[in-house]
Amino acid sequence: MKLILAIINLDDVAGVIKHLTKGGFSSTKLTSSGGLLKEGNVTIMTGVSEEQLEEALEIINKYSHSRTRLVPTPSLDGLDSPSTEVTVGGATVFVLDCEQFLRF
Repeated sequence: MKLILAIINLDDVAGVIKHLTKGGFSSTKLTSSGGLLKEGNVTIMTGVSEEQLEEALEIINKYSHSRTRLVPTPSLDGLDSPSTEVTVGGATVFVLDCEQFLRF
């Protein structure tokens, strides 16, 4: 068994969960926020068998999209400074060994 923890941008989470559910995967959503931009994310927890792992990861990859955003660059002197383009979105995924997976 594996436990997938996927941190997904709010813009993508509905599509990811829709297609995971359509693929027969159950998930739990946890609200989270990023450290750099302080934007909302959702962390999805999904328990899968070894055989299901690649299929679940393919769904997460297919429906999580990276995009660029302009963010203000902090200024030490208090004056306006140029914005910096950063890549946001996509998915950050952790796959953990799961000793036991129970549903009651």
